[in-house]
Amino acid sequence: MTRITSMLGLVLVLLPLAAAALDIQGPQRQGALLRGEATPGAQVRALGHDIPVDADGRFVLGLGRDAPASVTVTAVNPDGTRRERTLDVAQRRYDIQRIDGLDRNQVSPNAETLERIRRDASTVQAARSKRLPARHFDAGWIWPVTGPISGIYGSQRILNGEPRQPHYGIDIARPTGTPVRAPSDGVVTLAAEDLFFSGGTLILDHGQGLSSSFLHLSAMRVAVGDTVRQGDVIAEVGASGRVTGAHLDWRMNWFDQRIDPSMLVPPMPEASVQ
Repeated sequence: MTRITSMLGLVLVLLPLAAAALDIQGPQRQGALLRGEATPGAQVRALGHDIPVDADGRFVLGLGRDAPASVTVTAVNPDGTRRERTLDVAQRRYDIQRIDGLDRNQVSPNAETLERIRRDASTVQAARSKRLPARHFDAGWIWPVTGPISGIYGSQRILNGEPRQPHYGIDIARPTGTPVRAPSDGVVTLAAEDLFFSGGTLILDHGQGLSSSFLHLSAMRVAVGDTVRQGDVIAEVGASGRVTGAHLDWRMNWFDQRIDPSMLVPPMPEASVQ
């Protein structure tokens, strides 16, 4: 009897610890999207963000291209107890290309162009600032188009000694008019016809701060506010904006963290890196 009583006491001691758990699963690597679970009602924070947590305590966490080697995730439970997890983030090496001797006009846009670029950035930021609580991404992930991979996540050019923005997406070379399908469920928050750099641009919010962007499109098949399901045709591949040929540039954000879409989908069928 004494032994049974002792075992019950041990269980009762362990139950609050289990309820207060902070579990994080997935590759701890730059570009990754991690899945976490905390006590329902907990306030979770990491990388400067208050992380949305659903009623079951589930959340996601994105590690951007330049995420630091150490990331601390903090959860404050409804009873005031606090849990922390420190993630050791594997650092990646990216393809860096240096090009010198370019005409300055090719590298530095004029004042009028800069103003347009700022307006475009504000438009995109407003679309990404919408915070949908639903976990649309639970539908899983597929490639929005299949074909040769012509540009990889994280690569960067240094022009005349000035670092340009890294390439945050995956470029897939396909002809203009090729259907683009929703990689997961979501809600359309932007359908812009002509942004300076990205041309036809569509943003799909997958919930909990996670979104996909589709760039250089030739046509939209959906409108802002539409709810789409995985596999639905949402747009067509194009060559709009600042590009040299038709392709889809698929990018993903978790808040301000640019994550690597290729880490969420199966290997590209018969893909080749050009």
